[in-house]
Amino acid sequence: MFGIVLIDKPLEFSSHDVVAKLRRKFNTKRIGHAGTLDPMATGLLVIAVGPATRFLQYLPLEPKVYRAVVRFGISTDSYDSEGEITSEMPVPMDLAAQVSEVVPTFLGLQEQVPPMFSAVKVKGQPLYKYAREGVEIERKSRTIHIERMDTLAVGEATAEFEIECSGGTYVRTIAHELGERIGCGAYLQSLVRTGVGKFSLEHASTIDDVSTADLIPLKEALLPMRIRLLSDLETMRVRNGGAVANLIDTTDEFVALAEPSGDIISVAAVLGNVLQPECVIPIESLHAPL
Repeated sequence: MFGIVLIDKPLEFSSHDVVAKLRRKFNTKRIGHAGTLDPMATGLLVIAVGPATRFLQYLPLEPKVYRAVVRFGISTDSYDSEGEITSEMPVPMDLAAQVSEVVPTFLGLQEQVPPMFSAVKVKGQPLYKYAREGVEIERKSRTIHIERMDTLAVGEATAEFEIECSGGTYVRTIAHELGERIGCGAYLQSLVRTGVGKFSLEHASTIDDVSTADLIPLKEALLPMRIRLLSDLETMRVRNGGAVANLIDTTDEFVALAEPSGDIISVAAVLGNVLQPECVIPIESLHAPL
């Protein structure tokens, strides 16, 4: 049993909680996810089951799309609703106009410093552990890209946005910086991830309702990656880690390899005229009953 499944993560569940529950549900230890969501966030988690965990790194997982509600006039140490309040300031009467003026400054390539309440590790320990001990650690900025930040609604003290961004972007930090640039402080009140690459929340299942019938086969999940159909002899060669000829005219870095039945058994690196397998599904896993 293997494949990709889309889960609508509920509130107050960590990504680890979701994985633990699915391990019991699918009766397998081999479960992995592509990108965490904080417990206060809900929405799309892309989960790999069984040997499909080997292929997570090859899935089309960019960009990420979020629905975010930002609360103005209050700042917290975690930049979200779960943190301690650090300051309170009046919200400007012309909040909508100021939001409209400031939002364009977030678009494009940005340098973003991960928040202290994050899973980024320093000296082998996640930053949030330092934060809980009251220790401030110097963090390196990372380059992110915000494709769009659409303002959906603005109230007296809140605004709702749809944000399309690169992986590794902290929407909490965007909320915090939005408050700083407007001058009244702000924090992330709620967050829903609605898209991960080509995968959409509207096609996700709940943890309670998901079943093996919801597993997406690799030949669908890996698209638009090109697929090279193998002969029986080439299939045996690939299963032993051997390379095959590149018969696909492509400039892509990777190509999926499928046995004659059409099932994906490997992803291979494109090395000129050669396709070198990087990961291969064991034959007993590929043909095991669900």
